Amino acid sequence: MNMTNKTMQLCAIQMSSNTSIEDNIADIEQQLATLEKNQQQLVLLPECCLFFGGKDKEQLLLARANEAPNELKTRLGELAIKYNVFLVAGSIPVLSNQQEKFTNSCFVFSPQGKELGDYDKIHLFDVAVQDSEKNYCESRYAKAGDRVSVVNVAGVNVGLSICYDLRFPELFRQLCQQGAKIITVPSAFTRVTGAAHWQTLLQARAIENQVYIVAAGQEGVHLNGRETWGHSMIISPWGEILTQLDTGKGIICADYQEQELDKVRKAMPVATHNRFKNKLMSYE
Repeated sequence: MNMTNKTMQLCAIQMSSNTSIEDNIADIEQQLATLEKNQQQLVLLPECCLFFGGKDKEQLLLARANEAPNELKTRLGELAIKYNVFLVAGSIPVLSNQQEKFTNSCFVFSPQGKELGDYDKIHLFDVAVQDSEKNYCESRYAKAGDRVSVVNVAGVNVGLSICYDLRFPELFRQLCQQGAKIITVPSAFTRVTGAAHWQTLLQARAIENQVYIVAAGQEGVHLNGRETWGHSMIISPWGEILTQLDTGKGIICADYQEQELDKVRKAMPVATHNRFKNKLMSYE
């Protein structure tokens, strides 16, 4: 469907996912059931929405078990149909062409369950953090993506990113150059890095690109002891936090208003003024 007035509701679901796919789907359904039925919604789920808090290798095993047909994708598509939403399904592990690695992949579904687009996380989280984990090495089992992705959602271009991508403004600039007016940021930010940088980075990406940012996070202490920050939020093209949820499970919503986005871009046409031109990565 195409919207003549380019209006819809933007929503982000905050989760505390565990290693039970059924538990996590039940949590998603509980939040989706609260949505109003009289308008169209784009709903974002967090990173690792259907499986989180286990060992990294378990994600690879899950990807192998769901190689063909991909039951995880099927279940997510069914949620989009059941609740009549455009669903940006945070991320799930998908077996790559290297059998020993998976891609951390985001999928976008229409209210009819059609897959509109996808994105494999480009920037992998290989860092040292002063928390209970101390070190993260996402690349041990994950393969990095190699393309940027902008998806047409009911006539509005939506750019896709995942978690650690947030620290790389070049990706967001490329998404904007490809026409993105909304950029989604499904995440599982650590509590330490989240407290220090999450809100600042999200607002910066919204302001410098003059886009709506929809960020959905994992939150709480998970089964493997990992602590995530939460603080899901939706930010306007002017950098204003329209709504947020600091802790706990829940859903937040705010209206996408294209006229407001156009107003910001017209008043301060930074895309036109930009003297630096990025070479676009390959994309589909």
